[in-house]
Amino acid sequence: MWLIDGRRARSVPVGDRGLQYGDGLFETLAVVDGRVRLLPLHLARLAEGCRRLRLPAPPADLLAGELGRLARGQVRAVLKLIVTRGDGQRGYAPPQPTQPRRLLGRFAWPAWSRSHYTHGVAVRVCETRLGPNPALAGIKHLNRLEQVLARAEWRDARWQEGLMLDDGRRVVCGTMSNVFAVREGCLETPSLARCGVAGVMRGMVQREAARLGLPSREGELDLDALAAADELFLTNAIIGIWPIRRLGALTLRRGPVTRALQAALAEQGVSP
Repeated sequence: MWLIDGRRARSVPVGDRGLQYGDGLFETLAVVDGRVRLLPLHLARLAEGCRRLRLPAPPADLLAGELGRLARGQVRAVLKLIVTRGDGQRGYAPPQPTQPRRLLGRFAWPAWSRSHYTHGVAVRVCETRLGPNPALAGIKHLNRLEQVLARAEWRDARWQEGLMLDDGRRVVCGTMSNVFAVREGCLETPSLARCGVAGVMRGMVQREAARLGLPSREGELDLDALAAADELFLTNAIIGIWPIRRLGALTLRRGPVTRALQAALAEQGVSP
């Protein structure tokens, strides 16, 4: 089911700038028991993305109402919210005035195994590299071709996710997730100053770590740093936290920090 500017529809005009140029943003949201999980965090990130793209942000109460309409009656579902710059003529110059377009879709909850949460997942390293682009780093814009190419690298069901590196072979993220390492009791995650998406769940994990008194930092991490970690895990708004049990040939177990953060998130309503 799709809503486009609040009405049920299945298509957009061919002149939409989201289609033409990837000119827009999106959010992927979890629905649990008829309610959108972490909605204020998603709307805040969307508003920040709109600010950085100089794109007029739809009113938050309007988006909340439309998302609530799609969530109503759903035990578990996934919603996708897309905001584009709307219609425009040929050429890159943004239309004046701009009339943003809202697209909201509802999808079935993924049929992932619960063992991904309890025992962990297997992760490979992708060959596709993320190019640096500080102007877009952190926001969830519509240009996702690097992730598309990376995810096309494997169809083997043994791998649940792929890690992506930048042009300096620094670890950035997964194709659909952020990555964390625990080394000597410190929670570490890659800096996203040059590329990557600042996930809603990434921020929530960092706040929960601070509440639990766990030291944490953002910085540069390479594959050697991950290989030296005591624990590794992935995050996003749908999966919550997935421990990494295998990274290439490296094997790990779900450790105490990962379990503590999973428990802290469960108290906030984030569980498989």
